[in-house]
Amino acid sequence: MYKIGLVGLKTSIEQILAAAEEYKHELEFISLPYVRTEEVENIVKEHDSHVHAWLFSGPLPYEIAGKTLRTDKIMVHVPATESGFYKSFLEMIYEQGKIIEHLSIDTMSSNNISEEALSQLNIKTQKIYTKVFETDVDTDELVHFHLDLWNSGKTEGAFSCFPSVCEALRELGIPAYRMSMSKMEVRQTLRILSEKVKASYFKDTQIGVEIIEVEYFNKVAEEMKTPYHLQYLELRLKEMLIQLGEKINGSFSEKGNGRYMIFSSRGAIEREIITLEETIEKLAFEADTTVAVGIGFGETAYSAETNAFRAIQHSKEMKKREIVIIQDDGKIIESPGKKKELQYDTRTHNKPLIEKLKNGNISVKTYKKISALVQRMGWIDFTTKDLATHLEMTERNVRRIVADMCEVDLAQCVGEEANATRGRPSKIYQLL
Repeated sequence: MYKIGLVGLKTSIEQILAAAEEYKHELEFISLPYVRTEEVENIVKEHDSHVHAWLFSGPLPYEIAGKTLRTDKIMVHVPATESGFYKSFLEMIYEQGKIIEHLSIDTMSSNNISEEALSQLNIKTQKIYTKVFETDVDTDELVHFHLDLWNSGKTEGAFSCFPSVCEALRELGIPAYRMSMSKMEVRQTLRILSEKVKASYFKDTQIGVEIIEVEYFNKVAEEMKTPYHLQYLELRLKEMLIQLGEKINGSFSEKGNGRYMIFSSRGAIEREIITLEETIEKLAFEADTTVAVGIGFGETAYSAETNAFRAIQHSKEMKKREIVIIQDDGKIIESPGKKKELQYDTRTHNKPLIEKLKNGNISVKTYKKISALVQRMGWIDFTTKDLATHLEMTERNVRRIVADMCEVDLAQCVGEEANATRGRPSKIYQLL
């Protein structure tokens, strides 16, 4: 059963749990209430290792957690929509016996929910004062915002996202109503969470194959003083790999000539990437040679193994022999888990792009890799030297590829950069 960290104000958590009864057989909710938003950061840090996914009662704790965790775990929140405004609007009409035409509203969303909601009702108010707050909101500041407008006679009531703000305003005699989530929004969010959890489960249980190759094994064997030294080396290598296989609950097999294979699940392999990196370092040190690693994921053992063979071939083409993953959808991940991690597709259904790549004699893989690198580095423009450095290609080869991309309108030259040394200036390019 998946454990879900449920973060929100106590009243919001109670409302969500009441609607989550139908999911009690598949999801276990761990209630983590807070009083002040400053508590959210510590809550998610303390409990992140104990849950599989996160559910937040609104966009504010969600945004705070996103900045704090930077996790790949599922994170969803109950969205702020017009329903919360309608709910407060109806409560105000019922209690006041009239429509208050001058309102003050605080909201995290800058999309003018109140104006959109009123426009759909064809109700016009004379004036709505809106205060948009960020994740570091001070509720006392919000109270003063509403209070100042009330004292100056500009408003007749207030809507707030915070119960504490509403309580403070009501104590001062101001008609204040909380814009809270509706049951419809909660149910929809729970459905989305359930679907994401199921998708994550099936993804996690995909078959994963690791192919690990100690390169130039024949040369390593030739340099051994006696056959016994080689056998001792092989025993040490296999011991390290068997320990890795045990760590990921995998099935280990030796393919000969320095090549080994481990079958496991996708989830186990992804969770132990750091362990794999440490094992590779030990193998390379022990055998005094390079080690290539390819990982493949797939719905079947055959497809996962095929992707793993493609991945190790890709790894062997890289100068530094980084780990390469090829997923079931064809996406390639180089150096997973590191700062220089690069993800790019090898497939496209964009017919105009396919036609341009065909005319330019450029592979989809090459174009997608360049595009992914430019995006990851945040480059507005670049030189062929920039690309060559990060792609581990010769500058001459990169110049040819970029020239072909310019020919088919996938890139353009936008200027020149004077070199510090003698020679022709480098051209500066942009992707189109």
